[in-house]
Amino acid sequence: MIAGVALLLSGCWGGQVKVPPAAGAPGAGNGAAGTVQTVAGTGTAGAANGAHDIARFSSPQGVAVDRSGNIYVADSTNNLIRKITASGAVSTLAGSGTSGAADGVGTSASFSNPLGLAVDAQGVVYVCDAGNNAVRRIDPAGNVTTLAGGGPAGFADGQGSAARFNFPHGVAVSSRGDVYVADFANHRIRKITSAGAVSTFAGSDHPGATNGASAAASFNDPAGIAIDTKDDLYVGDQGNHLVRKVSAAGNVTTLAGSGVAGTANGSATAASFTMPGALAVDTQGTVYVTASAANQVRQISAGGVVSAFAGSGVAGSKDGSATDAGFNFPTGVAVDTSGNIIVADSANNLIRRIVK
Repeated sequence: MIAGVALLLSGCWGGQVKVPPAAGAPGAGNGAAGTVQTVAGTGTAGAANGAHDIARFSSPQGVAVDRSGNIYVADSTNNLIRKITASGAVSTLAGSGTSGAADGVGTSASFSNPLGLAVDAQGVVYVCDAGNNAVRRIDPAGNVTTLAGGGPAGFADGQGSAARFNFPHGVAVSSRGDVYVADFANHRIRKITSAGAVSTFAGSDHPGATNGASAAASFNDPAGIAIDTKDDLYVGDQGNHLVRKVSAAGNVTTLAGSGVAGTANGSATAASFTMPGALAVDTQGTVYVTASAANQVRQISAGGVVSAFAGSGVAGSKDGSATDAGFNFPTGVAVDTSGNIIVADSANNLIRRIVK
């Protein structure tokens, strides 16, 4: 993002810093444009750390990439946050592997069904800890703290632990360091300042698809969220089968989708989505959307044209050309430090890369 923004990378927003993968890393200069590669994982569920071809994940969800090309993974069923270095080595960044809500350092902390991830310019990782109705924070030293929420599901704005969320799903970080959350079951977009003050940025208590300013607008189970270089937000409005845009001033519009479930390509509202999931946006303003049920990653051009970006549409785990490759319920998406697309291929228990 501009200046400080250009250093922000998140699971919901794209790679501004063009740092090539390390020599010998999977995908390090050995893939043609439009090629899908496996970054890490064997395809068998597990929690093994190690080299990219022996490590295991279990239903990975969100992904994010930092300035150095490290990939962070919300390894949801394992209740872990994993890290993949640019050379492909997989380790556990935080989490005990047992469901819980403990703060602490590294593996002494615990999570419950972590979903969306984002990472800021300082290397701080933000986690939508859905099972705990909380947004957690992991600093570069591995210290896990609760930024906001926690406890029973509910809705309340306020400071830190006084705030309430209901199954927070997606997270993104702005150029100012504000954290935006897709508060799924509350049908709202929430904002958390760096001091932990939570407010409602857009949406109301009633699910709907109304466009307009801030609280006059409505969403239905917003899941993914991404942010661009202008601090405009993009939302996977899952229950409405729409991709929405929220300006930095809080005005909500429909970017793409007819509102009827489907997989049609085309311009803006002539296209259709089925429960759009995670999103990422690159420096050219192209938005990438995981279409989990269709086993594809779709893209929305800066001009609003929707097309299939990768995946044959048939469930599988095949690497190769983007149009011929197979995914199985892809969930998280991010733009990496070389401008390529990273995908959490959930049902395959793999992390994939689409060379752009």
